[in-house]
Amino acid sequence: MKKSNSVVLFNQKQVRRLYDEKKETWYFSVIDVIEVLTDTSIPRRYWSDLKIKLKNEGSEVYEKIVQLKMTAPDGKQRETDSFSTEDLLRVVQSIPSPKAEPFKLWLAKVGYERIEETENPELSFDRAMKTYLQKGYSKEWVNQRLKSIEVRKELTDEWQEREMKEGLEYAILTDEITRAWADKSVRDYKKFKGLKKENLRDNMTNLELVLNMLAEASTTEISKKKKPQGLENNKQVARAGGIATRKARIEIEKQTGESVITAKNAELLKDIKKRSLSKKKVI
Repeated sequence: MKKSNSVVLFNQKQVRRLYDEKKETWYFSVIDVIEVLTDTSIPRRYWSDLKIKLKNEGSEVYEKIVQLKMTAPDGKQRETDSFSTEDLLRVVQSIPSPKAEPFKLWLAKVGYERIEETENPELSFDRAMKTYLQKGYSKEWVNQRLKSIEVRKELTDEWQEREMKEGLEYAILTDEITRAWADKSVRDYKKFKGLKKENLRDNMTNLELVLNMLAEASTTEISKKKKPQGLENNKQVARAGGIATRKARIEIEKQTGESVITAKNAELLKDIKKRSLSKKKVI
């Protein structure tokens, strides 16, 4: 059963969703939906109480809960209660919110997007670009980020071919690549940027993204040639891809006299864009 994860925005807030290609159905994280509808700081508690209420009332929608693995804020795959579009609409009716009606209209729209994207794949990239631009990133940065998503997909496809397990083993291999090219583990890299659960790539500068892409693309090509079997052999390939990029990073730092690895995160990157736009207006 082939599934694909993505994130969409409702009133500038993220809602995770997963598309089941076999069933041709979108599933949405109910926790995310509750958060955007109620603005509660404890959406899990809200859902827990609502779930008990639905069960006690003998609601059919309670039986429709599906636990699916979606990408958590820390980048790991975790199971979360989800509903199909149809069942989610029924849940929304149980949530008193002035946003309920606009949300229903939005839900119908994002449910249609998948059909459009199947007919024209470029639309998915257009929508991803729009999402990042809405978050305040520059167009130049977004172009790099979208390319990095493509490179990452090629790498994970190769890991899948090598029978690596999505989740833990992908995380281990990613950490090997990052340690090799950046001289930091993923955890240390995020800590250096002042991040907790945020996505590391969404907080990289253009140059950091380019080098991370080079490390992942190098790992993909080496893996295709060597066809490693087992986690340890794949870790060696991941390190090799990262080490090749480390050489480029060191040479850039030698020429510029500055570290490629910076503490700049998304907020700083967006602030730089705002200052740049302000200067253009003054001119």
